[in-house]
Amino acid sequence: MADGFLGFKTSFMLDLVVCALAAVVPALLYSIYVVKYKHKFHLHKTMQLALGIVLLLTVGAFEIDLQIVHGGWENIVAKRDVPLTPEEFSFVHSLLWIHLVFAITTPILWIVTIVYALKRFPSPPLPGDHSPLHKKMAWASTIDITLTSITGLLFYYFAFVA
Repeated sequence: MADGFLGFKTSFMLDLVVCALAAVVPALLYSIYVVKYKHKFHLHKTMQLALGIVLLLTVGAFEIDLQIVHGGWENIVAKRDVPLTPEEFSFVHSLLWIHLVFAITTPILWIVTIVYALKRFPSPPLPGDHSPLHKKMAWASTIDITLTSITGLLFYYFAFVA
């Protein structure tokens, strides 16, 4: 498949990551809902671990595809029927840098949050002394992944769709 499956001249992995970015925030919000309102701590733990693993594998495969197979995002943008103007390219490049700030900090925050939770919560998981710190770290992670998703979707739109 030379192009992505969303109908634009991208790549399969780029389209897959865009779909993951669109799906991760609702899934994460549902996970927060089940722990906060339904008190299903084990389901929350399972969902968080699954989301973390799926995203890590997806982004890892995406980076290999983007950097090694395609030689960088600029080569994928070059497939557009209508090339970006220098001003548009500069804008898209700025969006990418903003996105990367969140995309780099998100897995760090998420990994630290998960590792601390695995070490400090009992099994099966129940609220405890670690809960206040976990909530703060989890909200920071949630905000970070949300900003990663928003900026990633904006980058995709302006680089490949608009």
